[in-house]
Amino acid sequence: MEKLLIKGGNSLSGTICCSGAKNAALPMIASTILCDEKVTLKNLPYLQDITTMFELLGSMGADILLDENMNFTISSFALKDTEARYELVKTMRASILVLGPLIAKYGKARIALPGGCAIGSRPVNYHLDALKQMGAKIELRNGYIEASAKELLGTNIRFEGITVTGTENIMMAATLAKGETVISNAAREPEIIDLANMLTSMGAKIIGAGSDTITVNGVNSLNGTDFDIPADRIEAGTYLVAAAVTKGNIKVEGINPDRLMKVIDKLKNTGAEIEMTNDSISISMTQDYPEPVDITTAPFPEFPTDMQAQFSVINAISKGTANIYETVFENRFMHILELNRMGCDIQVNGNHAIIKGVESIYGAEVMATDLRASASLIIAGLCAQGETVVDRIYHIDRGYERIEEKLNYLGANIVRLPS
Repeated sequence: MEKLLIKGGNSLSGTICCSGAKNAALPMIASTILCDEKVTLKNLPYLQDITTMFELLGSMGADILLDENMNFTISSFALKDTEARYELVKTMRASILVLGPLIAKYGKARIALPGGCAIGSRPVNYHLDALKQMGAKIELRNGYIEASAKELLGTNIRFEGITVTGTENIMMAATLAKGETVISNAAREPEIIDLANMLTSMGAKIIGAGSDTITVNGVNSLNGTDFDIPADRIEAGTYLVAAAVTKGNIKVEGINPDRLMKVIDKLKNTGAEIEMTNDSISISMTQDYPEPVDITTAPFPEFPTDMQAQFSVINAISKGTANIYETVFENRFMHILELNRMGCDIQVNGNHAIIKGVESIYGAEVMATDLRASASLIIAGLCAQGETVVDRIYHIDRGYERIEEKLNYLGANIVRLPS
């Protein structure tokens, strides 16, 4: 199992470009199932989750071609199989995103209950209940979701809780349903807007994406399209935090600051200086120690849960005490034990972490427990005294494209150790 060896103490400086967003790309890949023509996706990040999604579609009979410009052309319009087998989906919860498109296009699907990061319950019952309301027959049998429908019918759906993948799944299914579907209490994340924009370019009729109510009028078929994957806002936020804790000065290009405003506001509160353009964010940290910032995670447009672990590191080296409340996932403080091994002073009580800043943290051997925890441990290693070894980095490879290469380009000292 590969590891990262990080020698701390280097300040980050320079300019890097954001990769395409994994959380936008995965539902877009799934949406190609709905098409009657080829779809070309550009700016796809090279990540394990993307590879897994391609393997999943390939196992169903899709053709996937890569051209010389690193664009992927996907032909998913004549699938021979509608089953997502466990061995392909056990590492990735986003595999559930093929459920809605398969039922809408082929009238049936057999999907293994998905796996992924163990950061808390992300129940698929919202997806299943909504599809039942649209006329699908759903059974859970031997670890699989077995679904069928002669025809999906538009209806009014109100999610009990906000769910990003649930919103995406039902929005995709509704594009080929008969009549109008109204999704209430819908997720408002930028990735929802991105998917709606892609579906609209394919001929779907969708209004309201980005608000809590999305209306989809079903059409008979969808055409192909060429679409650029937008930049990854969480990747951008991660590198901005890395610069802040190393007293660095970096510019992240290719990112719309409007998608990261809560993170930017909190970075300003730590004492960082931020400059923005329409497609870039620059950060400079000159203070010896950042100011502590209290954080409460919540669905977009509030502070993202995917940036909570990274901000734990900022607070751990601050000159005060901060409180972090995790309201999205109930098991997302697993990185805290590893950070404490590096000399941090963090106490957890349920969904509340109390972080007392310390003067220095120290390198140690630590173990990644999930994707964003991995990022926090790398960030901690960058500002720690001595060497840090991060184990189980397959988590980081699921969501960050060449993270050690990008950080090294900015002046970090990170070596990937072979298995």
